[in-house]
Amino acid sequence: MKFLRKLLFPFALIYGGVVYLRNFLYDVSFLKSYSFDLPVIVVGNLSVGGTGKSPQTEYLIRLLASEYKVATLSRGYKRKTKGFVLADENADAYTLGDEPFQFHTKFPEITVAVDADRKNGIENLLAQPEPPEVILMDDAYQHRRVKGGFYILLTAFNDIYADDFILPVGNLREGKPGAKRADVIIVTKCPSDLTEPEQEFIINRLKPEENQKIYFSFIEYDEAAISKTSSIAVNELKEKDKILLAGIAKPEPFFNYLKKEGDNCLRYPDHHYFSEKEIEELKKLSKDKIIVTTEKDYMRLKGKLPDDRLFYLPIKSSFINGGDDFNKTILYYVGQSTADGRIYKD
Repeated sequence: MKFLRKLLFPFALIYGGVVYLRNFLYDVSFLKSYSFDLPVIVVGNLSVGGTGKSPQTEYLIRLLASEYKVATLSRGYKRKTKGFVLADENADAYTLGDEPFQFHTKFPEITVAVDADRKNGIENLLAQPEPPEVILMDDAYQHRRVKGGFYILLTAFNDIYADDFILPVGNLREGKPGAKRADVIIVTKCPSDLTEPEQEFIINRLKPEENQKIYFSFIEYDEAAISKTSSIAVNELKEKDKILLAGIAKPEPFFNYLKKEGDNCLRYPDHHYFSEKEIEELKKLSKDKIIVTTEKDYMRLKGKLPDDRLFYLPIKSSFINGGDDFNKTILYYVGQSTADGRIYKD
């Protein structure tokens, strides 16, 4: 595979050149970016998938939703609808996409919308009877048509962008200079015991700008897997015979955390929508064993498999250190950007 990717090097140069030109035209204002009079926080990455954007967006929701009217705006990857869609009681993974539907399910107090045209999406959100005070733009780092007020760039611990290359040779959507647009950089999916010398090594590899802060986070698993009808403690779950199922970009940590010898691990493409044939096969498998999946996959599977046989394991993003400083940075930005001028203080 690596050899084949090297053969594609000329195409990477062409793709990288096109992306560089596009960014340059936005930087010099030849292509127009639109700003809005409310705080817009952009969460994204340079690479293709697997950096933990959803847990980070949920972290921001938890941080902000008790004080502000929060909306999330996503593209709605692989949804079956087009244009602007506002989540309501009839929403599902097909109308919103699995990740926005997850936000809508977990945080009913916020507004969730999808639109591939983020400018149009924000305009529609602001036209609602109760417009948001803060907008979180999920997976929008390359969406230059809207100029966010605060940019959070994610890079995974085992695959930092400093060690990667532009598509199709590597996995980068845009070149490493794109990282300069970030206000903060979060190295995600770290070991929870990552030492300060190890953190310093990564910081030196990333070479942040003087104004950029770097934080380190890890994925924290919940204490129990949940179904519609019950829950199972993780320590008990690990000992059970089970089927582990994941349709996410990098499922290995999920499998490694839960599997025991003999467990069947089923891998599907990221954001995979299951066919009727696949659902029937999973129903047969779940007659003898429970199926444990990720929260994102559960959004696409619930209602299709028996409620008492399908479980998911919730996760959240937690900071190794510096979490309080990150929170203050976000709250200060939002406070000084909102219409009423609220500023966060110690």
